[in-house]
Amino acid sequence: MTPSLWFAMHGAAAHFPLALTVCSALCDGGALVVRDAATAQSLRSAGYWTILLAAGGSLFAVASGLAMARGAMLGAGDLGAHHRFVWPAFTLLAGLATWRFLGRFLVRELPAGRARLVYPLLAALAAALMLGAGYYGGEMLGAA
Repeated sequence: MTPSLWFAMHGAAAHFPLALTVCSALCDGGALVVRDAATAQSLRSAGYWTILLAAGGSLFAVASGLAMARGAMLGAGDLGAHHRFVWPAFTLLAGLATWRFLGRFLVRELPAGRARLVYPLLAALAAALMLGAGYYGGEMLGAA
């Protein structure tokens, strides 16, 4: 494939997990603050599905990005900054999706107290890292 095709594929594929990760974090955060149990459950369900879809979509974004960068996993300048955000984001996203997927079968009730904040805070961190990766990805467009 030509570099421009990988570029277009990566741009399209990267927006999908970025938006879904942010959506998931907002849904799970919202589930903590709403008082209505049915609404909170709906938000948690939306957070569950969007984090799984984000993790699945991120596989294609990473594969197309690596193809575009010819396998370079680090880099300098904006590419290096992009990768300093993207690799922790990808790792955290995979961990969060695994946590949610396995937790659906293994955990019967939500944790109490402060432990309830751990997952939403990590999801917010993943969303922030994804946004940082997207910012530096966009900066590379300006340099091109």
